[in-house]
Amino acid sequence: MELLTILLEAVAANAGFAGIGAGIAAIGAGIGIGKIGGSAVEAMARQPEATGAIQSNMIVAAALVEGVALFAVIVCLLVVLG
Repeated sequence: MELLTILLEAVAANAGFAGIGAGIAAIGAGIGIGKIGGSAVEAMARQPEATGAIQSNMIVAAALVEGVALFAVIVCLLVVLG
């Protein structure tokens, strides 16, 4: 019985840390996309003729940040389920 209790406590601890990890990944993605968007708007204000190129690059960068955040959240979920 003691081994089962120890294992259940370990799983509960991992689930808590995985939740914290997923939250940190989401916060990091939000900060990253906010910086990308802010810098893009500033760049468009300085050079309005380059708006199309700046928007394209901004979308690609935001997609990469979201991809990394999604990967981190999935890894955290696998820790909980695995």
